[in-house]
Amino acid sequence: MFRIKRLYLFMLQSYIPLFLMTFFICLFIVLMQFLWRYIDDLVGKGLEMSVIVELFWYAALTMVPMALPLAILLASLMTFGNLGERFELMAMKASGISLLKTMRPLIALMILVATGAFFFQNNVLPVAQSKMYTLLLSMKQKSPELEITEGVFNDQIPGRNIYIDSKNRETGMLYGVMIYDMSAGADIDQMRIILADSGRISVTEDKRYLVVRLYNGEQFENLRGQGNGRGNVPYRRESFSMKELLMLFDNNFNRMDESNMRNQYVGKNITELNHTIDSVSARVDSVGRVHGRELMEYPFFNQPKYRVVYRNSKPDTVFRHEVQMAEVLNLDTLFANTEPGRTRNIYSQALSKARRMKQEFEYSALLAADDNKTIRRHAIELQKKFTLSIACIIFFFIGAPLGAIIRKGGLGAPLVISVLLFIVYYIIDNTGYKLARDGHWAVWQGMWLSTAVLLPLGVFLTYKAINDSAVFNIDAWRIFLQHRLGLQQIRHVEYKEVAMEDVSPAVAREMLQILIRQTEEYIRACGNPRQSYSDFFLHGFDRLSLGTLQEGVDGVTDYLSNHRNKLLVNKLSAYPILRNLWLYNTTPLRWTGIIAMALFPVGLPLWLIGRRWRAELIKELKTVVRVSGELQEMI
Repeated sequence: MFRIKRLYLFMLQSYIPLFLMTFFICLFIVLMQFLWRYIDDLVGKGLEMSVIVELFWYAALTMVPMALPLAILLASLMTFGNLGERFELMAMKASGISLLKTMRPLIALMILVATGAFFFQNNVLPVAQSKMYTLLLSMKQKSPELEITEGVFNDQIPGRNIYIDSKNRETGMLYGVMIYDMSAGADIDQMRIILADSGRISVTEDKRYLVVRLYNGEQFENLRGQGNGRGNVPYRRESFSMKELLMLFDNNFNRMDESNMRNQYVGKNITELNHTIDSVSARVDSVGRVHGRELMEYPFFNQPKYRVVYRNSKPDTVFRHEVQMAEVLNLDTLFANTEPGRTRNIYSQALSKARRMKQEFEYSALLAADDNKTIRRHAIELQKKFTLSIACIIFFFIGAPLGAIIRKGGLGAPLVISVLLFIVYYIIDNTGYKLARDGHWAVWQGMWLSTAVLLPLGVFLTYKAINDSAVFNIDAWRIFLQHRLGLQQIRHVEYKEVAMEDVSPAVAREMLQILIRQTEEYIRACGNPRQSYSDFFLHGFDRLSLGTLQEGVDGVTDYLSNHRNKLLVNKLSAYPILRNLWLYNTTPLRWTGIIAMALFPVGLPLWLIGRRWRAELIKELKTVVRVSGELQEMI
């Protein structure tokens, strides 16, 4: 009977709730970003709640590729950070369970999530994107709700401008109404002007017309079409106590056809994208071959310049072009017996033909550029079907080891680290996308750029976490930089309350005497540390012997740190930490030293820095001799 191990079940129970929580939180955040982006297209349209809910549902499906990697990264950081903070990971390692074995059930879960993300990208996302963009376009074309503003001309009704002095918001009555009716044309002679003391606007039941009821007003209208001449223009003036106007104002929500959006690259799956790429590429190649053949076979002065030869019988497959240069033409000889007027006519025709050919090929180049842009768009969408799945796995192998290393649970530190890493990922991914979209890079290079950058980071963090390396140990990095940059380090020796080994005075004095003798011999062998330019490169310090002195100082320090005299143990901190720097002996071989001397612009700063460091080394060695003598006296 198949049973899941208790450890695997524990890891799944720890990870899945956090993953679901972070996924919905991330999805809500990106949905808010979507709302602020398109809020102008939604407000004031009088849309039904069902339409808005439908739009947000499709938008949520569309935002899954952005929210899913961030949720995986954050959940992985929180899960392994909690386990590390509660020392559960340490207990697992003490039981002989490696970190990789602890991650095994979550790795299987991530493979399932990545597989589901691929099918989601291929089957669900194209439909959701098509429906979402169709709804957005339909909402943008919907007329806004009629809102008459006081003191300004309102042009929301096509062909009419309405002005009101004031309005009663409780009864809806409008006062001081002025209407400029331009439905018959924008010409001032075709305009009607209506003035009324008050009025009211209502909408018909089908929401296609506005009914405007005006009270106690007048209407002015020019009648130029009925005039007999260009002199006085007749007009009509009408007074009324109540007048009704019917104005076309379609306020219904008309959903557009989704088939147009399904034909775009955002609404296609892998099969459809490949088919479009192949068909458009074949068209571009065929057009290019036709234009190339026309250029090679185009006659000048009825004499062919090029002749195209094919190895097989298929006329559309070019294997080799044989170039046959026509006999060099001398235009003066060609037009020697031609009348000047005819010569100018021939030149004019040739110039017109060349310009026409240039325009034709420029137009063909524009069409080819549009086709290449279409190919790149479809190829980008094709690559996106795979990049999301790989990104999910990479973010898990970044978040899980990172959480095990920093050992910080909760939502604070993991959230900050996740956001920073995701911002880096988003910037790199967006940069690669734009480079691929504009044709500066190949599509696969741009779309896989973020993966190529983050994959080594995931491998590095996983390796460090498995080997319990102190990646974020500040002291370790400080010591590493001090060692690499040649900075002076301070020795810290603490007094041991309980010593496992007693210190023998005779052995201690002998060790100190040997250390003093070796150090003095090394100082005499070094000579003057303020060496000349040539001596610096030809006579360096013996770094092998210096390494032996380092071990001797460390050995004396470790042995005497068990002493019961607290003052003596504190005195051990006066021992310097000897640095074995490269500049102590830059060129072990004589011929390499001569070459370094010859490279004067490079050798001069090395000499100035190196002689100072060598002088400091002699001071440190003299300090070792002095401290060793004082320790002998104390013992």
